[in-house]
Amino acid sequence: MIGWLGYATGNPNLSLPTIFYGIPILLGGLALKSSELPPADLVPADAAAVALRQDPASQTLRKLVKDVTRWRYGQKAHLETSLEALKLWDDDAPPQLLSVAERAHDGRYGLALRFRAEGVPFSRWQEKQDRLGRFFAKGLEARLSQPAAGEVLLELVPAAALSAGPAAEPDPDPSPAQP
Repeated sequence: MIGWLGYATGNPNLSLPTIFYGIPILLGGLALKSSELPPADLVPADAAAVALRQDPASQTLRKLVKDVTRWRYGQKAHLETSLEALKLWDDDAPPQLLSVAERAHDGRYGLALRFRAEGVPFSRWQEKQDRLGRFFAKGLEARLSQPAAGEVLLELVPAAALSAGPAAEPDPDPSPAQP
């Protein structure tokens, strides 16, 4: 605006820099605005999940929450590359992450990710269920449900074998038995 006023009043000291620098900055800003992806909604966590959040075992899931709850630019959807690698991607109607909720499962930290996935049938999500948990972190299992038509709820929870505790105590004396 200042550049146009300077140009109209015959003051080139103001008009030239604002036109030459202002227009490219304006176009760059418009390009970013058109390609922005808002963060997914973060559902407030209950007290148990908040307490488990700082557990070192939940570091990967904390990074996942941090990644999907920030503004992204130049992507069609959150977790785009992950969903493409898992073959859960549709170019015409990609799955959109609607919300993420932190949950406590058997004293361990877990997440619930709600997707609008109209382009990817629920049966394809079910085919990839075993791989979904392992993909995001070691020791997770994926639970899938369909809360509404065209939606998928992906729960990433600690695997049952890990939350059950150690299988057996090792023998404290590894020496062979005496006859």
